[in-house]
Amino acid sequence: MPTSAISANTDNPVKPTWRDTFKVYLEAPTLRMLLLGFSAGLPLLLVLGTLSFWLREAGIDRTTIGYLSWVGLAYGFKWVWAPLVDRMPIPLLTRWLGRRRSWLLLAQIAIMVGLVAMSFNDPQVALQPVIWGALAVAFGSATQDIALDAYRIESANTERQAALAAAYQTGYRLAMIWAGAGVLWIAARAEVVPLGPAVVQGAQAAAPVAAQIGQITQAAAVAAKAVYQHSAWQTAYLVMAASMLLGVVTVLLSPEPARRAIPPAKNAVDWLQGALVEPFADFIRRYRWQAALILALIAVYRISDVVMGIMANPFYVDMGYTKDEVAAVTKIYGVIMTLVGAFIGGVLSMRFGVMRILMLGAILSAASNLLFSWLAAHGHDVTALIFVISADNLSSGIASAAFIAYLSSLTNVNYSATQYALFSSMMLLLPKFLAGFSGRYVDAFGYGHFFTATALLGLPVLLLVWLASRLESAEK
Repeated sequence: MPTSAISANTDNPVKPTWRDTFKVYLEAPTLRMLLLGFSAGLPLLLVLGTLSFWLREAGIDRTTIGYLSWVGLAYGFKWVWAPLVDRMPIPLLTRWLGRRRSWLLLAQIAIMVGLVAMSFNDPQVALQPVIWGALAVAFGSATQDIALDAYRIESANTERQAALAAAYQTGYRLAMIWAGAGVLWIAARAEVVPLGPAVVQGAQAAAPVAAQIGQITQAAAVAAKAVYQHSAWQTAYLVMAASMLLGVVTVLLSPEPARRAIPPAKNAVDWLQGALVEPFADFIRRYRWQAALILALIAVYRISDVVMGIMANPFYVDMGYTKDEVAAVTKIYGVIMTLVGAFIGGVLSMRFGVMRILMLGAILSAASNLLFSWLAAHGHDVTALIFVISADNLSSGIASAAFIAYLSSLTNVNYSATQYALFSSMMLLLPKFLAGFSGRYVDAFGYGHFFTATALLGLPVLLLVWLASRLESAEK
């Protein structure tokens, strides 16, 4: 068999020294991937997590917020147009920048336009225009992911993919902190009339009870209504649109990867065969029956985090945490633990192999969701929130760095954009679909039961990683 069906090709027969391992993080491709990772991570929360905070504060019910998370299914179907990104040139732009960078730039512009459109619409007045803007951001972001994943895979050899994945993940997670804590901090600063302390105290006292029964009390509802100001959120989203310029500048200053020679298609059928059919056929040929196990593992690996994440921000609102409190905790402790987690995940993957760290990440991700269940019963406590968010970011950073390196190892460089889009789409498709029902589940059973249920969703992941590891060991 040409390649181990489950093995991550980042494992080397001879382990690199610690000096060589750390030196990789100072190389230009790695630093470049840090900046591009920031550009990739920025839009996600702005159409999912942070948007749910905005909508909940605007008085939108949890069930509707859950259903609106299906905007994120754009990420789950990006494999549909991935062959176009992989093969189709953009008139004028591709000649100027190259195939990968031209698609990156086009996607980044679409994201900026969508964020500006969202900022100029108030969901309390008209929810539908906000949804259309979110869809534009989601499709632009998914397209950027397709092009960027291919760019990353083609920018370095197999041995450096774990380091690039860790740098990408670090930038990605930093952007998520900026799109989460940063937005909340900016929105809080932009409020014309701050929330009065009496209302805050009343909401905080009422919120723990509300969280247990799954219903927000009148005091908490009054608090949410008092603090909501569309102009504050408009300012925050415009700043996020401007933040995408970091990615634009990086694309313009980065080199295009070495261009692969693609044989010209004789007709439309040949083009469809090469662009649509062959990338998937190649994957099946290389991994044969074990492809089913690989795809199953990819489909559920991040299910605990994704399903839980949709209700995290509505949970903070209903528990009485202010924007400043959530922003301060995620900005300081979230950033630190994200950096530590991504770094640990990348280093350990190179030293001990991706499969072992995949198992560690799966265990930590499920366990961290149980901490949110504990917090729901514990009540409003900033110190407890610090502990829970720190643990969640650490585990997520470790799991994501290892998982990205694993997905990268599965691709054939000749079809990198299409195959990686397939993998990363499958990673989100089932979790995003289930997440759409998260609001209804919370309304029916409360936050505590919901977070426990999301942790239990991680149990099949442990079995699949174990099976994958056994197959790898058997082939060595």
